[in-house]
Amino acid sequence: FAPSYDRGATVAGVVGVGRLITGMDRGLQGMCVNERRHLIVPPHLGYGSIGVAGLIPPDATLYFDVVLLDIWNKNDKLQITTHSKPERCNRTVENSDFVRYHYNGTLLDGTPFDSSYSKDSTYDTYVGTGWLIKGMEQGLLGMCAGEKRSIIIPPFLAYGEKGYGTVIPPQASLVFSVLLVDFHNPKDGIFVEHLEVPEPCKRRAVTGDFVRYHYNGTLMDGTLFDSSYSRNHTYDTYIGKGYIIPGMDQGLQGVCVGERRRVVIPPHLAYGENGAGDKIPGSAVLIFDVHVLDFHNPEDPVEIETVYRPEGCNVTTRDRDFVRYHYNCSLLDGTKLFSSHDYEKPQEVTLGTSKVIEGLNTGLLNMCTGEKRVLIIPPHLGHGESGARGVPGSAVLRFEVELVSMEEGVPEGYLFIWHGDPPENLYEQMDLNKDGEIPPEEFSTFIKTQVAEGKGRLMPSSDPEKIIADMFRNQDRNQDGKITSEELKLKTDEDQEKIHEEL
Repeated sequence: FAPSYDRGATVAGVVGVGRLITGMDRGLQGMCVNERRHLIVPPHLGYGSIGVAGLIPPDATLYFDVVLLDIWNKNDKLQITTHSKPERCNRTVENSDFVRYHYNGTLLDGTPFDSSYSKDSTYDTYVGTGWLIKGMEQGLLGMCAGEKRSIIIPPFLAYGEKGYGTVIPPQASLVFSVLLVDFHNPKDGIFVEHLEVPEPCKRRAVTGDFVRYHYNGTLMDGTLFDSSYSRNHTYDTYIGKGYIIPGMDQGLQGVCVGERRRVVIPPHLAYGENGAGDKIPGSAVLIFDVHVLDFHNPEDPVEIETVYRPEGCNVTTRDRDFVRYHYNCSLLDGTKLFSSHDYEKPQEVTLGTSKVIEGLNTGLLNMCTGEKRVLIIPPHLGHGESGARGVPGSAVLRFEVELVSMEEGVPEGYLFIWHGDPPENLYEQMDLNKDGEIPPEEFSTFIKTQVAEGKGRLMPSSDPEKIIADMFRNQDRNQDGKITSEELKLKTDEDQEKIHEEL
């Protein structure tokens, strides 16, 4: 006589206050949502001897097939059930926070009406500012990022008597299954968690320093969006100069070499409302787990630490000296690169001849034989931005050096110098057989004699024969295999002639 299905609308009413016929009032008592009942209502509990004109005869027994779709009470509150919660929860949602969450929305009988998953996008909004129904605003409070909740909202905290469009009936209770992806407050700054800080930490990074670091970048739900490890290459940049997102610029301030830290960055200090690419959504909070390998400043000098210095050290290395030394070279994270101990003999070099990197040359100056040092060499005094074979670009290097021996050098441009004044009749003394010309053999014999007698010294080298041959070639100006008196000139005289020519 009166099916609700034909009207396309459910029947809503308050039970037990006399607004329904007595039989229906009693028959609905104790029902659960989605329960179905068959009610037989005798006339005295229905419309009695009067009936309903044109619809229900007098003294009619009534049969109702009822399914209960929804139930609520004006005293009801939200029903919140937490299904899962992360172990780490540094902060929970408060009013004025901006939240990003996924949800499935159903009526109390399980009928779905909306889902963020079907849109492949989170629902993003502020909490406590009236942009959500009251029940959802209350239901999101106190949630952790990554938490899952079920929230049952009575209609007076949802869409009330009017419902919403064709999907939410009037007086409908709503059930939301919510996953909070992330949240932040527009007033938030970055959050830094120090995971591992090496001891000692002699220096901390400041604005203007160049930092090399590895990182994993994730969203708050743990989704990885980027990693330097996957590229097998550090991220290298200046900090505090706007070359990276503001939150990371701030988050790397004060790091130590070798430090591991977690930097949580709100979107207004990251990629904002627009996000970046297809991996960082708009308004996403970013989490960077950072491992700092090294840093330096473009104005840094070589850092020299003397580990051992022999007593009675009176003679130290100078520019142009020939030195032999052992070394171990590594990165600041301890990665070993090279070692002279892998070879049969120490490394050899004449200082100031650009045969080694500038920082190592500097670190080998003013050393005593037997002295041991640790050198920290910034890249601009090492292998620079490009690096070298086995050496990453912009890497700070750590050298452990020990000076094995040294030989006093000669000024730049000289192969031999006199310890005093040269002989006045130099050519005659050099011409051993007095035939008016000096062949290579006489020249070599004479120079070796001067060295042996301590009257002069050769440029220190592992091959004195080659140095003497170069000296002879320089004096044999017409390259005829012999030196004449006209050809023989001291380098001091040659330098003076050049000055006159320039004048």
